[in-house]
Amino acid sequence: MNHESNRKCVLSTAKVGERGQIVIPKDIRELFDIQSGDTLIIRGLEGKGVLIMKAEDLLAKADIMKDIALQIVGENEDDK
Repeated sequence: MNHESNRKCVLSTAKVGERGQIVIPKDIRELFDIQSGDTLIIRGLEGKGVLIMKAEDLLAKADIMKDIALQIVGENEDDK
């Protein structure tokens, strides 16, 4: 199993304002290249936590998964 232990980790805090807004700390924005106007995906899973991800990163991963799935389907079609 390949663990990527050399990844950079940043721990910060953010307070929730009256309107439910947070400011993403600068070190996090820089690490993930989050710019003003970027669209973020926010997913909450009860009992687990909240995940924030750039929409473009999710779309890129979805495209990769689609390509892999199409390759697998194509390989299975060749076996018939």
